[in-house]
Amino acid sequence: MNIIEIIEKKKNSKVLTYEEIEFAVMGFVKGEVKDYQMSSLLMAIVINGMNEQETIDLTDIMIKSGEVVDLSKIEGVVVDKHSTGGVGDKTSLILIPLVASLGVKVAKMSGRGLGHTGGTIDKLESIEGFKVSLTDEEFINQVNNVGCAIISQTKNIVPADKLMYSLRDVTGTVDSIPLIASSIMSKKIASGASIIVIDVKVGNGALMKNIDDAIKLSRLMIKIGKKYSRRVICVLSNMEEPLGKNVGNGLEVVEAVDTLKGQGPSDLNNLVLTLGSIMVSSALDITEEEAKLKLLENIKNGKAYNKFEEMVEAQGGNINNISLEKNVVSIKSSKDGFVKAIDTESLGNIARKIKAGRLNKDDIIDYGVGIKLNKKIGDYLFENEELLKLYCKNTDISINEILSCFTIVPEKVMKPTLIYKIIK
Repeated sequence: MNIIEIIEKKKNSKVLTYEEIEFAVMGFVKGEVKDYQMSSLLMAIVINGMNEQETIDLTDIMIKSGEVVDLSKIEGVVVDKHSTGGVGDKTSLILIPLVASLGVKVAKMSGRGLGHTGGTIDKLESIEGFKVSLTDEEFINQVNNVGCAIISQTKNIVPADKLMYSLRDVTGTVDSIPLIASSIMSKKIASGASIIVIDVKVGNGALMKNIDDAIKLSRLMIKIGKKYSRRVICVLSNMEEPLGKNVGNGLEVVEAVDTLKGQGPSDLNNLVLTLGSIMVSSALDITEEEAKLKLLENIKNGKAYNKFEEMVEAQGGNINNISLEKNVVSIKSSKDGFVKAIDTESLGNIARKIKAGRLNKDDIIDYGVGIKLNKKIGDYLFENEELLKLYCKNTDISINEILSCFTIVPEKVMKPTLIYKIIK
C-alpha cells in the first residue's frame, strides 16, 4: 500500500477502505505523506466524493489521531455549538456566554477561518491578551467556574483535522460534504460535549450553496453523532448576505458586544435566540419558548454581557482594547434602488484580500480591517448614499469590485428568510 495508489484509486472514483484512509491520514500526521500528496487526495475527494461509510471511517480515524477530552469532571450537561462557516458569522461570541448565563455549561473548541469564511478563534485573538490555548485542566476548570470557555483546537485534539484544515483553506478543497462532515464531527466528538447544535449555513456566502446539500450534510452529521451517542441538532440558516453588519475580526467582536447588550442587528439577534433556545431547552429540559424568554431576560438584565466579560477576563483578555483600522473609506452607491442581492462569497474574499483572512497558510491576519455594511437585502438607498465602510490599509481593491457585489433594482425587494429548516 502506498499514497500514490490511494490517490489514483480515489481519482478513479473507487471506494477507499478503512485501512487506506488510515494510511493516508496517519501518514500525513507523521509527515510521511507530504502536503502536495494530501492536497492531491483532498482534491480527488472534492471531485469524486466519499460514500457514507468512507466518511464515517474518515471521522473515526481523525478522532483516533489524537486525544479525546474527558468532560466528566464538568458538573451538569455540557452543550456545544458549531457553524459551518459564513461571512460575518460571530454567533459563537454571543451564544456561548448567553447560554452560560443561564447555568448551562458550554465547552467549545473552535477553528480559524476557512476559505472566504471567518473563524471564531481569529475573532477572539483581536481582543488584546485573549488566550485561545488552555490546558485540558484549565479548560475544564474554567467551564466549571465560569460556565463557559472558547479555545482553539489543541495539538492533541484531532491533529489530523488541524493539519488538513489549514491545507484545505489554501488549496481550493473546502467545499466537500464528506470533508466538512468529518472535520466538524471529529472535533465535536473529541471535545466531549453530549449535545451539539450545528448552524448549517446555506447560500452564496456559505460552503453549502443550496438547501438540498445542507440537508444532506446535516443528516450525515446527525448519523455520525448517533454512532458516538451524541445528540446533534442542525439549524439551516441563510447566508445569501453577511450575518449582521460587520465583517472582519475586531469589527465582529464589537458587533457581538452590541448584541449581548441588546443593541445588535435583528438578523443576528434572531439567529442567536433560535440557536440558544435549542441549546438551553435541550440542556434544561424545558420548552424552546421558555428558553427564549430566559435568554431575552438575561440580555435585558445584563447577565449575558457580564458572562462574556467574565469569560474574556478568565482567558486573559481586555475587552476594552480592540484596535480597529483608522483608515476608513466610504463606498457609496452609484444609483437609486433596492438591494436585491449580495454576492456574499465575493465580499468575504474582498475581506480576505485586505488581510481579514488568509490567502496562504502562513499569512498574518490584520485584526483591525474589515467591512461595515449600511445596507442589506431589501433596503433602499439613494445614489451617492453610503453603502458600506471599508476599514483597510493600502489595498488593490477597486470601488467597482466592491460595488459589483451588490445588485440594485428599482422594484421593492422582500427581506430574506433567516431560518430555513431545523433537523433533529
